[in-house]
Order: sequence, then C-alpha cells, then structure tokens
Amino acid sequence: MNVGIVGLGLIGGSFAKALSAHGDYTVYAYDTDKTILHYAMMTGDVASELTEKTLGKCELLLLSVYPTATVEYLENNAHLIRPGTVVIDTAGTKMSICEAGFALAEQHGFIFVGGHPMAGTQFSGFKHARASLFNNAVMVITPKKNEDLHVLDRIKQVMLDCGFSRLNITTPETHDELIAYTSQLAHVVSNAYVKSPSALRHKNFSAGSYRDLTRVARLNETMWTDLFLDNKDNLLTELDIIIENLQKYRDALAEGDADKLKSLLREGRIIKERTLYGEKDQSKNLP
Repeated sequence: MNVGIVGLGLIGGSFAKALSAHGDYTVYAYDTDKTILHYAMMTGDVASELTEKTLGKCELLLLSVYPTATVEYLENNAHLIRPGTVVIDTAGTKMSICEAGFALAEQHGFIFVGGHPMAGTQFSGFKHARASLFNNAVMVITPKKNEDLHVLDRIKQVMLDCGFSRLNITTPETHDELIAYTSQLAHVVSNAYVKSPSALRHKNFSAGSYRDLTRVARLNETMWTDLFLDNKDNLLTELDIIIENLQKYRDALAEGDADKLKSLLREGRIIKERTLYGEKDQSKNLP
C-alpha cells in the first residue's frame, strides 16, 4: 500500500518508521523542514517525497500536523487526493478538523476519518520518533456517521500493523470533551505546577509523584497553544471544575478542618479506584 504522511514530527515520524518497518507499505512524506525529510529518506523510513504527483498514488494519507495546518493542507490539496483514498488526521482535537474534512471529502470523493493516537512522550520531533511508539496503544477514530464497515476494517488493519492494540470509535464531540480532561487539563496543571519557586530547589526532595505530575510540563508550547484554543470551551469547563475543587482543599486547610480534609481525600481515592476498575471497558474493538 502507498501511504502519504504530512508532517514528520513525533507522531508522523513514528508512523513512517512503523509502516516502513512492516514491509508492506511504501511511505511518501512531506515536511516543511527539508533536512528532516532528507534524513528520513536517507534512513529508509521514507521512500520518497510526497509531491503533487505521488499524492495521487496514495491509498492512505496521514496528516500529522497541528489542527490549523491540517485544515489548511486539506483545503489546498483536496483536489489532488485520489477518490477512494482514506485520509486520517492525528491531531489532538477533532471537531473543527472533522467538520472541514468531512465536507471536503464529500466534495472530492475521498474518505476522511478523524484520528488521535493515544501514545506519545513529552518530547517532540523526528529524532524522538520510533517504530514502537504505538505498541499496545489505543487509536481513537472519529468517522462520519454510518461510515462503511469495510473502510473501518481497512483502517483497523493498518493500525494493527503499526502496533496499536485496538480502535476506539467515537464522535468528534465526545472526543474533544474527554480529551480536555484526560490530556489537555493534565498539561495545563503540570505546566502550572512547576512555576512554584520551590521547583528551582527541589533537588533531592522529590520522587515518583513529582516526576509523574511534572513529566508533561516539558511540552511543545506552539502545538499545545493551538490545541488548547481549538478546544477552549471544553478545556475552560475542566479548568473551572479543578479550580473549584482545589479551593475546597485550600479552605479545609485554612480552617484546620481535619474531618473535611479527610472527606475530600477519601472522595478522590474512591473515584480513582472506580476509574481503575472501569478502564478495561473504555475501548471498543471493531467487529
């Protein structure tokens, strides 16, 4: 299968490496940084550059760039995409991208499916990409309503070949609501947490809890700004909730109310235990 990849960052680069390593895929790629593109071709992770000519050969197109850049690429190149080609974006928000993607796909005859790999690291760029990044991860996809099951099965097979363990099928709206909590809020909290003056003198006073909470503070501010603004209503809702909850802890401490503080801590522990037991049922396998 001929696969085009737009963007050779962490996600696009890892897709290129995984597909090339599998052996049944010929990968064409485009990146604004020609040095990265030439390096990927030199290492064999990319067969050739994705151009207007090679784009027309692709049966699958992966768009691994920021949300605004994803929409811009589709608007500028939709007329070059072969009818029947499956186009999947991998950005961290879905509603605005899917709205544009579904409309352009209907107009030009290709198939658009929103996607979001539940995998990554705090590092970005092709130098951190690896073929194993998606091993045992979940791939979230947001197809149009009543999408052909044969199309979904084609996508499933490619994702399995990349190392994903399963697909989770949902709507763009549900994706953005949940990702505001599971990912975006976590990045805001982590990034804000390290702004304490104590962050500069914590050496030898931190262990696993500090590392876990601050890992994603080292983020790509350009990408996350784009993602946050694209999903600002959902993220604002989650921020309001956590600010309200933090105020309750602060009030209990300020008042020296041990019973209230213990109750708040117990409540959080119980909720976490419930989510742990329910996590196995959160993803849906394709038939």
